[in-house]
Formats: sequence, structure tokens, C-alpha cells
Amino acid sequence: MAVKLPDGATVAIATGYGAVKTVSSISNGNPGVITSPAHGLLNGAFYEMKSGWQKIADRIFKAANVGTNALDVSGIDTTDVNRFPTGSSAGTLREILVWTQIPQILEFTTSGGEQQFTNFSFLEEDFERQLPTVTSAQSIQIGIGDDPTLPGYQALKVAGEARAIRAIKITLPDGSVILYNGYVSFNETPTMTKGQVMQVTATLSLQGRPVRYTA
Repeated sequence: MAVKLPDGATVAIATGYGAVKTVSSISNGNPGVITSPAHGLLNGAFYEMKSGWQKIADRIFKAANVGTNALDVSGIDTTDVNRFPTGSSAGTLREILVWTQIPQILEFTTSGGEQQFTNFSFLEEDFERQLPTVTSAQSIQIGIGDDPTLPGYQALKVAGEARAIRAIKITLPDGSVILYNGYVSFNETPTMTKGQVMQVTATLSLQGRPVRYTA
């Protein structure tokens, strides 16, 4: 059993990406192995994945066991061919080359992500049953101390105006990381309450589940 405090964590947004590289296939394994000719990644690099396997598409991963034409989908078990059908994994990847820190974060909250259910009842029954369906759309709200001169502020503004999907990386004090990927929106109008710090809000609308790596 263990608990953590977020004090000292840093948050960064991806502001530079490499060229898109072809993924010809991903193996069924634990972890799955990507075949991507001359991908150019090194161990420890972060990359955005696009794949016919929707359960790993639009997520951010950390490169491991890198070879010239292959690397692992680190931390993901793809052995279940019902969830990861053989022959439909092709896609692309692109390395994240530059991260820009988002400083002066006052709050970091999430919403959504709850399991949804469909209710049904057989004709002869006098009660309802539930079957799980999907989880609800999830988003992250980041409250930031208002200072438009900061590079992180400008990076969020640019991403928001472009309606772009960007990676977000949280680095916790113990060195572990949490990776998100989603559409960025940015409200530049600061809150103004007497006696309280002015802040603006960035929202990340997630396009896939987060990925976590220990230090």
C-alpha cells in the first residue's frame, strides 16, 4: 500500500514532433512489438501512436527495447486476439521531440471517465439488469496563474487556436510519468476575484486512456 502527494510535480505540453513513421504491424505479445522500418527512436523517447487497434490508438508511449526497425509498445499486453485482432494493427507513429513546461499551475482536475451501462430486463422478470458499455468522455482542466509572457501559456494558446491534439506529460516527484493525449482548448479570460490569484483555464479533451510509467 502506498499513497503520494502531487507536490513538486511538473506538467508539460508537446510542442515539437518528428516526422510520421509507418507502422507495418504490431505483434500479439506482452508487450506487443512494433515493426516500423527506420523509425529513428531511441530508448526512453516518447511517441504518439496511431493504429488500427483502437485500444492503443491516439495514446502516448515510451520507447523500449529499441531496434533499427522495431520497438515495444511498452506496458501494453496485446496477446488477446479478440481485443487486438491479428492483421489489423498497421498505422503510424511520430516521436515527441520537444516538451514545454506549463508553470504556475494552481489546480489540475479531471471529469468524466465513468463506466456507462445499458439497462435491460427480460419479459418474465420484475427487475432490471445492467451491462457495461463504454466509459464517458474524459477531460482535464488545468488552472494556471495568468501570465501571457510564459512559453507554456503561449504553447497552450497556439494549440487551442489550432484545435490541435497535443500530448501532455506529468512528471511526478518520484520520476514516474503519466501521459495524456487530446484536443487542447484554452480560455484566455482570467478569473478576477478580489484577494485571489488571477487564473486562466486550459482543457484537454482526451482521445484515449492515459498511459503510466514508473521511474
